[in-house]
Amino acid sequence: MSTALKIKKGGSRDEISEKSHNNSSANLSKNDNNAMDTDDIDEEDESGQNIILNIISQLRPGSDLSRITLPTFILEKKSMLERITNQLQFPDVLLAAHDEKDPLERFVKVCAWYLAGWHIAPKAVKKPLNPVLGEHFTAYWNLPNKQQAFYISEQTSHHPPESAYFYMIPESNIRVDGVCIPKSRFLGNSSAAMMEGLTQLQFLDIKDSKGNPERYTLSQPNVYARGILFGKMRVELGDHMIIKGPTYQADIEFKTKGFISGTYDAIEGVIKDYSGKSICEISGKWNDIMYIKYLKEKHSKKTVLFDTHKSSPLKPLVRPLNEQGDYESRRLWKKVTDALAQRDHKVATEEKYQIENYQRELAKKRVEDGVEFHPKLFRKSKPGEDVDWMIFKHIPENASHEDQIRNILELVPILPGQQFTEKFSIPAYKKHEIQKKEHNV
Repeated sequence: MSTALKIKKGGSRDEISEKSHNNSSANLSKNDNNAMDTDDIDEEDESGQNIILNIISQLRPGSDLSRITLPTFILEKKSMLERITNQLQFPDVLLAAHDEKDPLERFVKVCAWYLAGWHIAPKAVKKPLNPVLGEHFTAYWNLPNKQQAFYISEQTSHHPPESAYFYMIPESNIRVDGVCIPKSRFLGNSSAAMMEGLTQLQFLDIKDSKGNPERYTLSQPNVYARGILFGKMRVELGDHMIIKGPTYQADIEFKTKGFISGTYDAIEGVIKDYSGKSICEISGKWNDIMYIKYLKEKHSKKTVLFDTHKSSPLKPLVRPLNEQGDYESRRLWKKVTDALAQRDHKVATEEKYQIENYQRELAKKRVEDGVEFHPKLFRKSKPGEDVDWMIFKHIPENASHEDQIRNILELVPILPGQQFTEKFSIPAYKKHEIQKKEHNV
């Protein structure tokens, strides 16, 4: 490429990409040797249950759980910033949606893509690690169409917890921006993560009459952990997911099982136009097979929208640990996740305490010094933007794909071989102001 990035001496983007392909093969070989993932093991022994009972005995229904330290045996071996990538592991569905010419079918495929990733989760009841303030996680995908996708995320707030993220497939003109705000509540025999925040999907090369990219906004269902006092613990998704596009909108309800009747994991939804006319019905189970039925014809039958058994997720690739910064998720939590992998909860608890206590000391010092925390990668949104935080750098939608990729890779190291620059430590809002002055944006 004529604009190859000089990320390392003698290292172009193509060379770095080749290295990233080799790394992915090595990582796959390592993962294949794992006989049993500890995230899939339910560790509800008597001592563990006593710990939970001791915690919840101090709470009332409706209490905020975000400030409660939970036992490590219910923790997943990944940060929330990484867990968000579960929603991005079916790029083939998203690419198919972008390529679809018919507006209704394109909307249907957007729904299929957003519904596709919810079943990716530990088999046991586990919650992701709460990211610390300023923690960040980056990843990339080598797609089957020979393109690359890039992901950047950062913890922009701790109370309430706000995880901002950016995802882009430049060569297919696809961009995703979002903020995840899980607000935990104790509900008696259940706990809930009320999932606030919004995801925005844009097809940058599909324009409306005003020349703006086609845009979709997508909300999340809430997450419930059932049986924390009595009965078997299990996870349920519940309440409504709303997807809005330029011409159609979908209201998809994630049904929770009733005490007497009902079934687990069912969804029921309807796609309507903005006049209120019902166009399609969505049904099935979010962790099994989901169906769609078109209502135009009276005797139309439902067809498969997405089958979780026939589609394999494409996992994100991540730079080696020895290239990562101290606040990158996998390096930051390594001692904790290593201990969790060994089921050594004493060490996991000690290491987790060290990380979180250091954060408390930093927060106390900021208060004493009258200093405010500022994210390094995301800025507060402007009026008219749908999500609360946006990546600080303006990436022109009409720029060449090479320029877009260069802009993304200049934000923060993503591919193997990239290195941090001095600019990384500058707060995002300041970098955004500098760019505005330099480029008049």
